[in-house]
Amino acid sequence: MSIVYFAKAGTRNARGNKLSKIDKLCDAVGVGGVVAEGEQVAVKLHFGEMGNDTHLSPVLVRRVVDKIKAAGGKPFLTDTCTLYNGQRHCAVDHLHTAYIHGFTPYVVDAPVIIADGLNGESDVRVKINCKHFKEARIASAIAQAPSMVVLSHFKGHEMAGFGGAIKNLAMGCASPAGKQEQHGTKVQWKGDDCVHCLECISACPQGALSSDEQKNITVDGEKCVGCFECITVCRADPKALSINWTTEIPAFMERLTEYAWGAVKEKPGKVVFLNFVMNVTPDCDCVGWSDQSMVSDIGILASTDPVALDQACFDLVSQATCLNHEMVKAAGKEKDFDKFTARWGYTRGEIQLCYGEEIGLGSRQYELKKV
Repeated sequence: MSIVYFAKAGTRNARGNKLSKIDKLCDAVGVGGVVAEGEQVAVKLHFGEMGNDTHLSPVLVRRVVDKIKAAGGKPFLTDTCTLYNGQRHCAVDHLHTAYIHGFTPYVVDAPVIIADGLNGESDVRVKINCKHFKEARIASAIAQAPSMVVLSHFKGHEMAGFGGAIKNLAMGCASPAGKQEQHGTKVQWKGDDCVHCLECISACPQGALSSDEQKNITVDGEKCVGCFECITVCRADPKALSINWTTEIPAFMERLTEYAWGAVKEKPGKVVFLNFVMNVTPDCDCVGWSDQSMVSDIGILASTDPVALDQACFDLVSQATCLNHEMVKAAGKEKDFDKFTARWGYTRGEIQLCYGEEIGLGSRQYELKKV
């Protein structure tokens, strides 16, 4: 049974603010024991897509940086190039977005390094020998860093159900080629549901979508890399672009989880995780907006086990009162239900947890300790 440390969100005095809670969590989870004197430490996080404002606060990230430095480490903030178009598709745009969102050396007291090179071309093949992959393509700077502190905003995700430490490791630590391997599927167009807005065409990074004079969409299967960005921007409800959710999603979730294992496999005892269960929006920080939270802020959790950590976060969100009236109406109750499946009914987020336990990434059994 793994230990998961938990600091509740609220406070009524300065001694209980989020900065002091981060200090306590870092001490409890053993950041000082993971970081060696003079060692480079990858601080893996998500800088947020342009237009998203519920990504992690650089003020909170700075506190983690301070704790790493106090232990003698040399931290750098890092993420990887995206597979889809946007303001993080290459290192130059990604850095620009990070700076706009406050992740500057003046605020966080650490450099920002995009881990997979200028255009996502720099990765290291890590042997994992799992069911779907024998090796994972992990961004070079992350693979080469001796230790890592993983900071994750725990929230919903349109494909993965929810995104926490496991997804941050998997998609977040992979080069675009590794991300494409994880997606591993093609989208399909459903004409009856289409509203013919054509936003999917401009969103596709590979130019795989086109339309005729009647605005009917054609998907070029040779060009499609399965990044799902067209599904994300689709205005139709239900979506006019999709995959076969029944057959594709379980395999996608397993591939994602195997990549998470690849990101930490060669760092035994050298990785710690903090999940921020605040602003629990339905969507990933990859989208260029921030929807209303599904539940009130819950707190910050930390562990050396990403499966136990995500399981604890999942359980706390499931137990919490839902703030979305439509979801409450559909579920027939206000709390004690899976908010992520209620929002994204075709997803199977828990596969991250059960398959992660199966391949040795961590344990679903945990003890929650309040700090």
